[in-house]
Amino acid sequence: MRRKKEEAKTNPHLREAFLEVVDNQLRDNNPPETKLTLDRLKAEGHSVEDAKLLIAQAVAAEAYMVMKTQTSFNRERFVRNLMALPQEPKE
Repeated sequence: MRRKKEEAKTNPHLREAFLEVVDNQLRDNNPPETKLTLDRLKAEGHSVEDAKLLIAQAVAAEAYMVMKTQTSFNRERFVRNLMALPQEPKE
């Protein structure tokens, strides 16, 4: 039930855009940590859909930081957030 409430609060266009980024990262294997994270989350019992949504949270957090700080993509920060999943990104 909680998931339905969370989905109701999200912008469906942004959600799809972030999921597209995840799919592109997986297709291109760039960064490779995205695929490693997907595999890890699946091994922990998450469905592929849920794992991609979790990874999309890390994508969204990185996009937010790039806009907030007006800096470029920070791979190290992004990978740290991926490795911490399923916990919400902290930075």
